[in-house]
Amino acid sequence: MIRHIVALRFRKGTPAATKQALYDDLAALRGRIDGILDFRSFANISVETPLVRGFDDVFWFDFRDTATRDAYLADTVHQAIGAMIVAELEGGADGVFVADVEL
Repeated sequence: MIRHIVALRFRKGTPAATKQALYDDLAALRGRIDGILDFRSFANISVETPLVRGFDDVFWFDFRDTATRDAYLADTVHQAIGAMIVAELEGGADGVFVADVEL
């Protein structure tokens, strides 16, 4: 199983409703792409503020395997959602951190 972890640094003042709508769109990919096992989104509640560097929002997908991850990355709907997310981030693409880990 692959866990695709994404940390986001939204621009100050991004409404919670905007974030939730983006997360809802991401969650809907589960019905579109076979092999997505789970999607979760969270607020980063770390007290290590200097290390957080403003990445206050986190989500992850659990994929059955790397083929599912690769299908997600190539999916045009995912790419459109990703572009909407990047448009809301401080610094654009500099406001996102991604890590994939094998569980």
